[in-house]
Amino acid sequence: MRLGILGGTFNPPHLGHLVCAQEAWLQLGLEQVVLIPARVPPHKPVEEEPGAEHRLELCRLAVTKDERLAVSDLEIRRTGTSYTVDTLRALHSTAPDSELFLIVGGDVAAGLPRWREPEQVLSLATLAVAKRRGTPRADIDQALASLEGGRRAQFFRMPRVGFSSTMVRTRVRAGQPIRYIVPDRVASYIHDHGLYGGTTH
Repeated sequence: MRLGILGGTFNPPHLGHLVCAQEAWLQLGLEQVVLIPARVPPHKPVEEEPGAEHRLELCRLAVTKDERLAVSDLEIRRTGTSYTVDTLRALHSTAPDSELFLIVGGDVAAGLPRWREPEQVLSLATLAVAKRRGTPRADIDQALASLEGGRRAQFFRMPRVGFSSTMVRTRVRAGQPIRYIVPDRVASYIHDHGLYGGTTH
């Protein structure tokens, strides 16, 4: 099974995440893309953390009724920092016949040499890099060329989507609508549970 892995804090998940998952699924011929929210990301704290369980439920609501997408609680259940290499090892042990594709943005790909065991990451999964504005392709190529397995990376086109989780949280705090930025079920959950210190419309 060709399985895409899309990790992140998803705080909250928005339509940009879903478009990225869809385009990877389409252009790389994946059978499914799994969203894996991190409990404790290694490179930055979770800002305005509503709780890992809330973020997990928001992801589940975001992908409801889309069989191309799924959600895993693998990192939420695991204590400590959520390192990608540990997640990929766990996925390989439970689904050894699956071919894994780790979906990242160009900025993340360029920083891959600074990850924990980056070459092991590349041996466990093919890097799937979303091509979008911001990080020059030359920077990505240079970073990946220094790593064994880096040249196997595949690139896919990502439409420009100007949404971010920070934007969503800011709008919630300001009492502004977030409809059409996040799925309706996500907006309703944020409102019903009073997440991010404001109200939604």
